[in-house]
Amino acid sequence: MNTSTITINVQLDEQKIPDIIHWDASQSSAEDVQKAKAMTLAFWDGQEKAAMRIDLWTKDMMVDEMADFYYQNMMGLADSFDRATHHQELVNDLKKFAKVFYDKFQDHLQKEKSKGL
Repeated sequence: MNTSTITINVQLDEQKIPDIIHWDASQSSAEDVQKAKAMTLAFWDGQEKAAMRIDLWTKDMMVDEMADFYYQNMMGLADSFDRATHHQELVNDLKKFAKVFYDKFQDHLQKEKSKGL
């Protein structure tokens, strides 16, 4: 049996806020450790029927990057749900919601810019 190991290292500042996130995987084609500004890691506990999550972002993660990150995650979740279930109507609903979320964020950003914030 093949085993792959994923390693995540989070460097914290004095207030224990993530400063740097590095990760690598033993089966990755990348030669170097990868750097990230944010991460979401989710596990399903089948016995408890509960999701367990770790969401971290570095202090240099910008709000517009966070919106992109969430939008892309929602689209990715929709694609994964499609592969797992083939429930196209639900997949389309999730993707529509992701698009509405992102469009609303962009509108909000434009309003802030026009107010000089």
